[in-house]
Amino acid sequence: MKIVVSGVGMISCLGNTQETWEKMSQGLSGIKFAQPFSILPPLPLGLINPVPSDLKSLTLDLIEQTLYDAQLSPPLPNTAVVIGSSRGCQGNWETFATEYLEKKAFSFDWLNTFPCQPSQLVAQYIQCFAPVFAPMGACATGLMAIAQGYELIKQGNCQRVIVGAVEAPITPLTIVGFQQMKALAVNGCYPFSQEREGLVLGEGGAMLVLETEELALSRGAKIYGEIAGWGLSCDGLAMAAPEVSANSALEAIKRCLNLSNLTFGNIEHIQTHGTATALNDGREARLIQTFFPHNPKVNHTKGSIGHTLGGSSAIALALTLISLKKQILLTNKTKSPEYNLNWVQKTAHHEINNSLCFSFGFGGQNAIVALKKIIN
Repeated sequence: MKIVVSGVGMISCLGNTQETWEKMSQGLSGIKFAQPFSILPPLPLGLINPVPSDLKSLTLDLIEQTLYDAQLSPPLPNTAVVIGSSRGCQGNWETFATEYLEKKAFSFDWLNTFPCQPSQLVAQYIQCFAPVFAPMGACATGLMAIAQGYELIKQGNCQRVIVGAVEAPITPLTIVGFQQMKALAVNGCYPFSQEREGLVLGEGGAMLVLETEELALSRGAKIYGEIAGWGLSCDGLAMAAPEVSANSALEAIKRCLNLSNLTFGNIEHIQTHGTATALNDGREARLIQTFFPHNPKVNHTKGSIGHTLGGSSAIALALTLISLKKQILLTNKTKSPEYNLNWVQKTAHHEINNSLCFSFGFGGQNAIVALKKIIN
């Protein structure tokens, strides 16, 4: 049984799915200097609008886009939901806390701001009676949601799942936290570059419709590609720093390839995590150099749209699916690379049958998903 993707919805600081693809094709970036909070200095940020976005509005926009692209409409009672978020409604709670300090009274509907809000909103929107999950695995949340959706179908719980992750992380606490860790860039985001300074926060996310190939073909749906398999592991080392040897990340890759019936040599393209931080970029580059000596094509997304934390890997995988369908790889928005990898230098046609998406999150969360081109 093949599990395929029949719908894609995406939001980033470059726009919706089509706008993000087209602007990234041109090597454009949506990262701009902004000062959304007067108590903090201006910073490069991937804001969708002049002011930080609300998680609820992002979620509803995404599910509408995704269903439209998949040619589906509610009610979808037998469609499961797996939508994650690493920060959840933290921005709302920061606002609530500020209001309480000023007014000494609660005046907010906190019951609608639980961490599972995106999955609940999607389940209500499609009128779902199937399983609903809200995974959280730091920056690997998006791929974890996709892996969980894959398993729901494989295990026979349903034939269709809406998966993904969404994030509205531009809040004072998030910014200050990353500043204190010295992980936040002050000029821009340049993954794998000699000039890299750290990550740039961005807003957005992506949702996908996963279903059996049989179901997708029966309704005449377009198919972007196949979710071939996944692999997860955990460093179990530190709250933020990744394990330097990358042994646990390699284990996740091996598990993914084994489940996908692929070998290292079958991989023609890798969509990296690429946070523009020294520890992550270095470890990820060494992984590719050591275990993929056949030199697959390599690119990244965060130089164009920033780091959307839990939503980042869902966006990266959505873009990779579009690349598989179009057989076009997007250029990298970066400066002089520090690592000798087979970087995509310009947006162009490439024959790609098998891709891997990498995602590495705080707490040592490692997530890998393999994608295969569907041959019609």
